[in-house]
Amino acid sequence: MNILITGITGLFGSYLAAEFASLGKIIGLRRANSSTRLLDQKNLEITWREADLGDPSQLESAMEDVDLVIHSAGMVSFFPSDSDQLYQTNVIGTRNLVNAMLDKGVKKLIHISSVAAIGRSTELTTINEKFKWTESPLNTDYARSKYEGELEVWRGEQEGLEVLVINPSVILGKIADDRSSTSIYSYVLEEKSYYPKGDINYIDARDAAKITRLLFEKEAWGERFILNAGSISYQEFFKQMAQSFGKKAPQKPVTPLLLNLAVWYAGFSRWIGASKIPLNSSTARISQLSVNFDNTKVKKALGYEFRPLLETFNWAK
Repeated sequence: MNILITGITGLFGSYLAAEFASLGKIIGLRRANSSTRLLDQKNLEITWREADLGDPSQLESAMEDVDLVIHSAGMVSFFPSDSDQLYQTNVIGTRNLVNAMLDKGVKKLIHISSVAAIGRSTELTTINEKFKWTESPLNTDYARSKYEGELEVWRGEQEGLEVLVINPSVILGKIADDRSSTSIYSYVLEEKSYYPKGDINYIDARDAAKITRLLFEKEAWGERFILNAGSISYQEFFKQMAQSFGKKAPQKPVTPLLLNLAVWYAGFSRWIGASKIPLNSSTARISQLSVNFDNTKVKKALGYEFRPLLETFNWAK
């Protein structure tokens, strides 16, 4: 089986490549200037093909002799100035990929989305796969782009693709990965003082990759699955992280007044070009909420036991 992985040079893509290597030949899709550092560490045999998600003809060429596509590529940003690029990458890029698969007769697609694509509600504290997207001030531009990207995937299913959609929460890799969600470690490593009052939903990168493989082997086509080890308060999350890393944990909760000031300061600093802090009104609200993305469906399907959070932190060092 020939398995093409987009986003293979990123954090989760590299773990997916290692996990799926036992099932077939890995074909990595990358842009010409992409770093392969994360994959070099894993000592994998990869056949490389160069293509950009924005170029339909390149994507069609990349689909030659492919049996399965794992679409892990995407842009993560909470900067308001990146909204257009988020749409181009996460929506148009996914549309181009789906169209290329349809044109070349490649039938199987595992789409790596995000719990952000499911959406949020000010009225619900537990959200599962049945939750229907609704417009809300809690939905960031990133969330909207992932949601609309999923719509392209489901449209592809209507036109003949076999689709499996994966919605992971915050993916925790190793500190040395220095990609994507691993930047959250720097908050404790720098011994910041304040913590948000809300909850964080998380999953170990190794668990997320293995579950994705198990769902593929189970042939769970036409389904979407939340991948989330659990939700925990930011206070406890940072406390466990600090314990593992030998650092001082944040001790002070962020008050509404401080948060409003922080949002104003972040916006002003971005406006004058002095900062790239991704804090805005939506991300500020989210950080103060207690929300759990329910993992009942995937646990029932696989009977999977997630790694404890402290084990992940000890591995991540």
